[in-house]
Amino acid sequence: MSLRTTTSTLLVAAAAALAGCGGGSALDNAPTIANPAGSSNKKLSFAYFQKCIDPIFLAQLSGGGSTNTCAGSGCHDTVNGTGGALRVIPGATAVDLTNPTNTADVVRQTDMYKNYYSSQGVTVIGTPTQSRLFQKPLLLNVLHGGGQIFASQQDPNAMLIAYWIEHPLPDEFSPSDGLFDSATGACNTQ
Repeated sequence: MSLRTTTSTLLVAAAAALAGCGGGSALDNAPTIANPAGSSNKKLSFAYFQKCIDPIFLAQLSGGGSTNTCAGSGCHDTVNGTGGALRVIPGATAVDLTNPTNTADVVRQTDMYKNYYSSQGVTVIGTPTQSRLFQKPLLLNVLHGGGQIFASQQDPNAMLIAYWIEHPLPDEFSPSDGLFDSATGACNTQ
């Protein structure tokens, strides 16, 4: 028997054995596997992001004499950063959401929205402790190349991130009533 015939025979035998493990062909999913539907159709607030979350990326990091920021070159900067999935455009400017010319389509073309979109990609809506945006700077059972950024979950910035993730809206541009203090306009954390 040639090497080619032996290899072909082994591949056929392996495929037959795998087919017996889950039903169907070795190349098909088993009939009992189902992908669950998403848990919600909600989105994180863009208004809260640009006022309360994006500034965290630009703030000077504390500890160790560091003068860098999360959005800094070598970290999460969209051009030169090495920081995984989260990418930040440091010069993103706030978008005036009260200006009627800033339609959803216009806002989605801005650098601020790109930062929002990237941040949303490292969150599990409704669950901060499963979201990389919350876990990594706290070193919650996950490594972070930038080390521990927040001392605890009670750090003011960690609380802002947690609040944002825990309070999704029907749409990213839905009215953000309740996300900001009605008297001062400050970002809510509780």
